Amino acid sequence: MSGGTAIALALFLPLAGAFGIVLVGRWPNLREGVTLVTAVALFLIVGSLYGPVTEGVRPALALLSVAPGLPLVFEVEPLGMLFGLIASFLWIVNSVYSIGYMRAKQEHNQTRFYACFAIAISSALGVAFAGNMFTLFIFYEVLTLSTYPLVTHAGTPAALKGGRTYLGILLFTSIGLQLVALVGTWAVAGTTDFADGGILAGTASDLVLSALLLLYVFGIGKAALMPFHRWLPAAMVAPTPVSALLHAVAVVKAGVFTVLKVALYVFGLDLVRTLAAGEFLTYVAAATILLASLIAMRQDNLKRRLAYSTVSQLSYIVVGAMMANGVAVMGAGLHLLMHAFGKITLFFCAGAIDAAHKTKEISKMRGIGRAMPFTMAAFFVASMSIIGLPLAGGMWSKWYLGLGSLESHHYVVLAALLISSLLNIAYLLPIPVRAFFASDEERAVWGPGIKEAPWLCVGALGFTALASVALFFFPGPFYRLLSLIPGLGS
Repeated sequence: MSGGTAIALALFLPLAGAFGIVLVGRWPNLREGVTLVTAVALFLIVGSLYGPVTEGVRPALALLSVAPGLPLVFEVEPLGMLFGLIASFLWIVNSVYSIGYMRAKQEHNQTRFYACFAIAISSALGVAFAGNMFTLFIFYEVLTLSTYPLVTHAGTPAALKGGRTYLGILLFTSIGLQLVALVGTWAVAGTTDFADGGILAGTASDLVLSALLLLYVFGIGKAALMPFHRWLPAAMVAPTPVSALLHAVAVVKAGVFTVLKVALYVFGLDLVRTLAAGEFLTYVAAATILLASLIAMRQDNLKRRLAYSTVSQLSYIVVGAMMANGVAVMGAGLHLLMHAFGKITLFFCAGAIDAAHKTKEISKMRGIGRAMPFTMAAFFVASMSIIGLPLAGGMWSKWYLGLGSLESHHYVVLAALLISSLLNIAYLLPIPVRAFFASDEERAVWGPGIKEAPWLCVGALGFTALASVALFFFPGPFYRLLSLIPGLGS
């Protein structure tokens, strides 16, 4: 199979799967079978590109030219390969979890849920494999629109309000800021194509280029940089599998991935380091890391606490991109992967607790480890990864980010990274500790015996927790993939 054919199949197979899901929607087993078969097939197709990319090949596909100088083109480079692998693989795991969760909760509109999910994955892969900023922007917008029905899935006033916030902020930032930056790039560079080392150096004054960088980074609302972050906690009204999609599989990962692409292939790391806007955004991201962590500590609703945790963790990637040295960007790229597995596990656990015991508030979870030992053990492992503790993969990404801050003499950023890890401990670890080490009276509330969520949910969260540990011992393939990016290799 040629690289172009694989790209085309990766983009269109989820759409075909969505059509198939709608066709067989009245038969739940068949509908879910189509979802799983499509997800597995997609991962195999995306995975087939890994070998060529690691050998230095960049598979490409040109579809059409929308206007002179604005073609829809795709090219798979190492960073896009990593994002494509994350999105396609976690779709399989999320689909398994969704089957158990949606059935246990007896959710309505399940056919629409699975179909929109498939369209969102196709959009995420369009972002991952985009060959220029114009193509990326198109699929970025489709991703926003395709996930709106998922956010508003419940149809309640709270869900509709959360959906309005979600759609309003993401469309405002992308059309009001990011699109302006895209037009500005085309005006000064004559192209929006991605290129090693960037395309903007020497095309305009530092003031103009700084303005473009600000427009891009704040305009990529899915990266949830403060003050454009409120859409993320607002979207927590969605079912837990959607929260997992937003936080680990597609949406926020598309945001921080786009920030990295802009830094690497539109501006170039050398240019970002010289711009005043790059320094300013570094400290904005560092402030977001700390402020979001402090807000997370105040949340009693588990999903909202995890949402603000995500706001904080995303800015690890933004700060790595804006420090713009090879070590920091390596850490940011690895955090794209490590955070995906850690955070999807935490959301899976939150959903499992809700599905099994109808409990959302952390204050009501004391002693729950007696009833849900597997779920709370997985929560503990995933928390270790988010914190950055040894034997979990999150340690490596934070290690490289810390080294990158030292290399660029950003000691304030290093302090922010260290303080935020302590705050991670404060808002995550007490949850599993209190779940297992509670008084006899608190444990008795949950009754005798183990009362876990459906086995599909427990199996999925157990798998991603183990994957977080495996990434500590075997980060090599992903490090080698990212090291192929010019400026990141040793």
